[in-house]
Amino acid sequence: MRLLLVEDDTMIGEAVLDQLRAEHYAVDWVRDGEVAESALLTQDYDLVLLDLGLPRLDGLEVLKGLRRRKQRIPVLIATARDSVQQRVQGLDAGADDYVLKPFDLDELLARIRALLRRASGRAEPVYEYKGVSICPATREVSMKGVPVVLSAREWAVLEPLLARPGLVLSRAQLEEKLYGWKDDISSNAVEVYIHGVRKKLGADLIQNVRGVGYMVPRD
Repeated sequence: MRLLLVEDDTMIGEAVLDQLRAEHYAVDWVRDGEVAESALLTQDYDLVLLDLGLPRLDGLEVLKGLRRRKQRIPVLIATARDSVQQRVQGLDAGADDYVLKPFDLDELLARIRALLRRASGRAEPVYEYKGVSICPATREVSMKGVPVVLSAREWAVLEPLLARPGLVLSRAQLEEKLYGWKDDISSNAVEVYIHGVRKKLGADLIQNVRGVGYMVPRD
């Protein structure tokens, strides 16, 4: 999953960035509203973690612009603006959830997981498909009850496909979930990680859609 972190406080940004990457999210970090808006216009993200008090363009304006463009990316506001009126403004402008600074990082991660589940059309915390079970909260994977160890990037290609059976993702879309801006992308990275998943969980779990991409077929 690829996230956009919009935070101008260096200490908070570094702490959140380290925690998100430790959880195997691909993360782009920007520090002002105008750069955030540019990123949202040019990149695809699974979730935005948005501060409101930003230089150059206020976070609330970034959010309003996102929703005016009909972009449905889940937005989690993380801010020190703690009045009820300000929270109401953020939610009414299109935010999906709200957390106040200082926040607990474990709670932040739980809220991110909940929003990603909702965005994929699921409520259950564990995804199950033809004997394969994955838990986003713990990154645990099992095959017919037997634990299976996936690498971080094998997980990164499996989760978005298994979360939405029948949805075809192109190689470029999967690359975006594997890497942030500063990462080097090898030409066959997606194929390598999908091969690893198939070897561990079965050759038929992820199917090629010729000329389009990959999918987990509907049950």
